[in-house]
Amino acid sequence: MSSIKLNIYCVTNKVVPNLENTNLKLAAVGKNKFPESYLQSNFRDNIFYKEKHYSELTFHYWYWKNMMNISDNDCNGFSQRRRHWIKNSSVNKPIDINNLDEHILKEPENDWNNFDSIICKSIYVNKVKKIKILKRGWKSLFKNPSILFDEKKQNLLLHFDMHHGYGNLKKAIEQMEKEDRSDFYDFVNSNTKFNPHIMYISKNIILDKWFIFLFSWLSRCEKIFGLNKMTSYDTGRLYAYLAERYASFWFKKYTKYKEHPWTFIDI
Repeated sequence: MSSIKLNIYCVTNKVVPNLENTNLKLAAVGKNKFPESYLQSNFRDNIFYKEKHYSELTFHYWYWKNMMNISDNDCNGFSQRRRHWIKNSSVNKPIDINNLDEHILKEPENDWNNFDSIICKSIYVNKVKKIKILKRGWKSLFKNPSILFDEKKQNLLLHFDMHHGYGNLKKAIEQMEKEDRSDFYDFVNSNTKFNPHIMYISKNIILDKWFIFLFSWLSRCEKIFGLNKMTSYDTGRLYAYLAERYASFWFKKYTKYKEHPWTFIDI
């Protein structure tokens, strides 16, 4: 991968002047007005009307349907307005909006050779205060009280139930194709960490397969959850949250992956 060009599409719902002079390809979602230099996702084949539920996936879909060239050998990836890929050499260095461009990833790293995909460094979900589990996870505790004292049982399924609607992840998994259904259920039950933010880098031939899996699944999920019913803070972006967990699983199952550092900048 290290000899290949890297294109990073940074999805944003706001105009971000501080990022306009970086190497990032800024991609607009949402209802704000954007400069002409920002890639738009509200024309041609699009799901722009679903943006408040799909979030940055609105642009991912548009890229897939309108920009993707499967024969393109470049590395193409996605980031977010406040979450960015950084160089390996920038890990543990102080990074802020003023020096972000010095640290932001501009080309494939040498240690990417022999990997098919790059995903975010993982985060743990089982470092939760007991009072929070009692408040938001009481339905799960009612079935299995030992969860409160056993961090190994504070898994991805519990985390999703606590934050994005109890039982919603299980219902969504039931809509998966057979080749993933049981494996993904095992994944969310046995893991206490995942690779966040719907950020990944790969070649288009792999991204195409990922988007086929992802959007066909989410389309089936819409028949269960709908769009207008998902109005609360926890469930409003349900489809993006589902994709976030699924991406962590899918790239590990179907590609030779490598985790890579990222940073949060409040822009």
